[in-house]
Order: sequence, then structure tokens, then C-alpha cells
Amino acid sequence: MHEIIQQLDEKRKKALLGGGQKRIDNQHAKGKLTARERIELLLDPDSFEEWDMFVEHRCTDFDMEKDHVPGDGVIVGYGTLNGRLVFVYSQDFTVYGGSLSEAHAEKICKVMDQAMKIGAPVIGLNDSGGARIQEGVASLGGYAEVFQRNVMASGVIPQISMIMGPCAGGAVYSPAMTDFIFMVKDSSYMFVTGPEVVKTVTHETVTAEQLGGATTHSSKSGVADLAFENDVEALMMLRRFVNYLPANNKEKPPVWPTDDRADRMEASLNTLVPDDPNKPYDIKELILKIADEYEFFEIQPEYAKNIVVGFIRMEGSTVGVVANQPMVLAGCLDIDSSKKAARFVRFCDAFNIPILTLVDVPGFMPGTTQEYGGIIKHGAKLLYAYAEATVPKVTVITRKAYGGAYDVMSSKHLRGDVNFAWPSAEIAVMGPKGAVEIIFRKDIGDEEKIAARTEEYRQKFANPFIAGKRGYIDDVIMPHETRKRVCRSLAMLKKKDISNPWRKHGNIPL
Repeated sequence: MHEIIQQLDEKRKKALLGGGQKRIDNQHAKGKLTARERIELLLDPDSFEEWDMFVEHRCTDFDMEKDHVPGDGVIVGYGTLNGRLVFVYSQDFTVYGGSLSEAHAEKICKVMDQAMKIGAPVIGLNDSGGARIQEGVASLGGYAEVFQRNVMASGVIPQISMIMGPCAGGAVYSPAMTDFIFMVKDSSYMFVTGPEVVKTVTHETVTAEQLGGATTHSSKSGVADLAFENDVEALMMLRRFVNYLPANNKEKPPVWPTDDRADRMEASLNTLVPDDPNKPYDIKELILKIADEYEFFEIQPEYAKNIVVGFIRMEGSTVGVVANQPMVLAGCLDIDSSKKAARFVRFCDAFNIPILTLVDVPGFMPGTTQEYGGIIKHGAKLLYAYAEATVPKVTVITRKAYGGAYDVMSSKHLRGDVNFAWPSAEIAVMGPKGAVEIIFRKDIGDEEKIAARTEEYRQKFANPFIAGKRGYIDDVIMPHETRKRVCRSLAMLKKKDISNPWRKHGNIPL
């Protein structure tokens, strides 16, 4: 027995050391934490329960049988995060470059399977050189096993990927199927093919950072949701982020105590919308002022900035916010903003998070770039997401709600539960000037007549009362009471229960 205990102790020490002190020092020299340090920082102190510490690869080709490191390059297990159960895997770049072997994949699959049984989130800390070349197709099979579980877990438990090092080739597709992807600037990247292959095939010269760095994916491609300065900031923000999410699709999001009164008035909102209909204002000011304790966790802040999405709390409960941003492209919906908002709405709907929609939208973005890029199909994604959603939906129209974009932004016609408008709201097929130039085309050239007709149209449609007459707007509210009215609506909707017709799945316009 003493001999076995000694053997166990030695194996444990070897596993804890990963690829050895030299490689750990190299990791630190790059400004990166080790796989174990990341878990320690992410989870509550002394809460981590590790599984499969002694698993080793089974490869005998290319002299691999001579080198075994217990754990095989990934640390897996479970623990608590702010007191709530989560499952986690953390790839260890110091062991075979964090490359995925058959055994490595089995470890990840084990925690994913268990998370599905229990109903708890899975957090992946990715830092891997990709498939382990020495194992050939066995490692590719391992990736496919992980992919299959990503798909089965989608919409059942939250899945979060934190990219903290390289992520290339097939390795990028597991994070791509998770709900959120966070990256670390200057030390993480994601791409299907690296700079060398790109240069060979397309003759483009590009760095890894330019091709697939955190800034690229959080601002240009939209692949990543957030980019952080370093490992520590990333893990601290991840701890904060998980507080907004439920454990699984059968539970409501957590409720956190707050001293912020639901009936708090914000007089400054009465002057938020400028008198000039063409002058922009920052919709984030409205979001912050109606949220509990003025806190807003924004998702994809650097991508498709004409729409703003993220999480707030109201009376302690998580609420997903989707808001047009008049500061960027006048708040128009385009391809990127439609995709960004649609995915966010579908996540909220999958995980019982009510959706608050703040509308100031003059329409869909015109132009050949948008039409050739498929704005019709991409815009329909947002329409589909809102129409399909069964969670509580509260909408506030602050200013413009024109044309098809009015319909798309959680209108009454898409089963919006409570739809409010501010007195400044304009709900119409299009803006006054454009409408008059179509209706009274024969008067074009007569400036006086056109001006008079435009004013007539503005008086008739540039207000919320026509929509109110038809019941498309439930009430016209003063801006300063927005928080109170939204909180009351969400409280009323707490036990909302509707379902869609049975189907295997819909066919969203992808």
C-alpha cells in the first residue's frame, strides 16, 4: 500500500507540473497563465474537483510511447463560480502544445456529458495547437466527438469558450458552436488556416494577429463577443458574466439582491431624444439609466455598432437588451447588426431570459453592398428570432420606427407582450419627406407645396397615436417613467406560458 501511495504521489506531482518548469516559465514569459492557474482564478477558492488527472495518451507511433504526461494536456472537472456549479476544461499548452489527442478529447467529452446530465454550464479555456498530428485520424475523431456534444448541448446548457492561446484548423469549430466566445488580446487567435497557408494559396501576407486575433474577431468578423487585455481581466470578467445566466434551459436566471427601486424615476431621460429628428443620441444612456444600479454587460460592443445587445438586471432579474443605436448609421439595420441581434435573441429565448427591445430604427440599410450580401435573408434572421421567441418581450419605441424594420423590432405583430412608445415616437411606413415625394410626386418642384404636405404627413404619422388607435402600442409613456413601467410589465409577465407548434425544428433563413 505504501508503494502505491508513493506512486500516486509521484504521478500527481508530475501531473501538476504539466510540461515541466521550463515550459511553464515560457508560458509566463508570454504573459499567459498556466491551465491550472486559470482554473484557480476562475473558480471559487478550493472548489475545484479534478477528474482524470492520470489519463495518458495511447499513441505508440513516432516514439510517442516513450513520453507520457499524466492528464494529457487538458485539465477537466467541476467547481463553483460565485457559489454556482459549473463544469470546466482548461487546455495545457505546456503539454504537447495543448494538442488534442483521443484521450484528451475523451476527457472533455466526459465533463460535457456530465454537465448535460446535471444541467450546469460548461466553460472551455482553449489554448491548443490543434489536433495531435502523431495520432492522425484518431485525434480528428476526438474533435468530432466534441462537436457532436456542442450541438446536443446547444440551447440546453450555456456553453462559453474563452480563447486564451492558439485555436486553429478544426479546433475553431467547437468554440464556434458555443454560445459565447471571449478572447485575449495579443495572445489568442482563431483561424481555419494560418498565415503560411494563406500566403501559399492566396499570396496574401498577413500576421496571425491580423488574420485571427482578438481585435479582428471582436470588431471585423463578429466571431468573438469580447476581447480582453490579459488572462486575469478575461477570467474576472467571465466570473461577472456567468452571474447573468441560468444553469440550464429549465431554470430561470439567478435573481441578485438590489437596493435599486423599481419605481426610480430618471428625469434626464425626458430630454434624451433631440427635437431635431435627424440628430443622434446615445441609446446606451437609456440602457444604463433604466438598469439596476446602472450596470450593463454589453456583448459585441465593437462589432455592428448600429445595434447594441447585452444584459442588464431589473429588480434583480436578468434581462436581455436589444437596442438600435442612432449614433451609428442612424440606427439602420444592416446585415451584420441583424445577425448579431438575431443570435442574441435566440440565446435569450433558449435560456428563459426576457427581452427588452429599445427601438429607434429608420429602416434597413439600402445599397448594392447590402443587397448583394443578402440583406433580405440576413434581415429575416432577426424577424424569425423575434417571431419564434416565447419569453416575455417588452418593447419601447423612443423615436423612429419605420417600415419593415418597425415590424422586425419586436412589434405587437410578432407577439410582443407589452409595447410602449415615448411621445417622441414616429411610427410610419417611411419618413415624412420620402413619403410625400412618393404620394405627391406631381408636386415635386413646388417647394411650398412639398413643405406643407411634409408637415401634414408629420402631424398625421410622426407620432405614436395612429398605432395607439389600433392597439399596436399599449401605452404612450413619459421617458422618465420607463424603468418603472418596464419593471411592472416584466413582473406581470413572470408566469407567461406559451409554446410554438410541435416541430422537429424550424428552418431559419441561414
